Amino acid sequence: MAENKLSFAEGVSINRPPMFCGLNYQLWKARMRFFIESIDRGFWDAIVNGSFVPQVVVNKPWSN
Repeated sequence: MAENKLSFAEGVSINRPPMFCGLNYQLWKARMRFFIESIDRGFWDAIVNGSFVPQVVVNKPWSN
C-alpha cells in the first residue's frame, strides 16, 4: 500500500479541488470532474470540448 508523503491527510472539501500526489490518476480524475461539474457544468464542457466562441455570419454584398 502506498504511503501518503504529505504531512496531512486529504479530506473531502467542497471549497478546494482534490490534490493529485502522483498516485491513482483515475480516482483523482473522477474526483476532479465531479468537483468541476459541481461548480458549473459549462466549465467541464469547456475543458472537454474547448471553449465556445459564438460567431455571427453576416451576408454582406461585395462592394467594388
